[in-house]
Amino acid sequence: MDKRKILIQLDSDPQPSVFDRVVAVDAGADEVFSYGGVKPADVQGLVHGAIFTRGPKDLKRSAFFIGGSNVAAGEELLREAQKHLLPQFGLRVSILLDANGANTTAAAAVCAAKRHVELKGCPALVLGGTGPVGQRVARLLAREGAEIRVGSRQQARAAAVCQDIAAKVSSAKLTPMANGSAQELSAALAGRTLVIAAGAASAVLLPKAARPACPTLKVAIDLNAVPPLGIEGVEVMDKGATRDGVVCYGAIGVGDTKMKTHKAAIARLFESNDQIMDAEEVYQIALSLM
Repeated sequence: MDKRKILIQLDSDPQPSVFDRVVAVDAGADEVFSYGGVKPADVQGLVHGAIFTRGPKDLKRSAFFIGGSNVAAGEELLREAQKHLLPQFGLRVSILLDANGANTTAAAAVCAAKRHVELKGCPALVLGGTGPVGQRVARLLAREGAEIRVGSRQQARAAAVCQDIAAKVSSAKLTPMANGSAQELSAALAGRTLVIAAGAASAVLLPKAARPACPTLKVAIDLNAVPPLGIEGVEVMDKGATRDGVVCYGAIGVGDTKMKTHKAAIARLFESNDQIMDAEEVYQIALSLM
């Protein structure tokens, strides 16, 4: 008889996410072991507890989910977890990183864009491009061959993100852009076909007054669900709605694909014990659901 599917939830926040736990159960996990306030120093014991308790043939029935609101902390936990796997002995388990929902949200956003525009060569602007979701959106667009402007209030921060993505995606076509003033935003928008806003909650990144600077715009995707929204004129429930000639998606409109991707990624964890799922792997799952 197959052993029960155990998902081990590592959360950098003091209280492990109930949302992530519910989704895990709905995705087919039989048991969810939840740990909050996890620090890198805690990871070795947790990983060893997972890989030494079952034989290699049963380890696909154990997996890790790394969450929490701090994406950088989640990335650190992922790196630490990988250090303590012992693949040379078949002692490893699959791991999914989706801290703050950054990977599933970015994957869903890029999938939404792909339904309406050819991403290869697409002139795109990622507003809030230095945040965790924005960085992943830019990275996934870069892998699709888009020509991306990464927007930030501080161009130096955008440049650092572009440099980081270029180190991961050798073919990336990236330009850092400041968008703190109306003049800077107009320059960033010029000639863009796709705009994805991934800024902080309640931050208006693309006001209606700036839209005339971008007559070429075809698709606008806003990932902020907290009013005021990131792109004025896009509604939070929009899911491919056409507004003023532009195809629009709001955060909840993207959220359906995000949730399906989250559940599918957790289910995929239990198919084998050798998977590490970051943005690119999650994106491939989202594409399979289109």
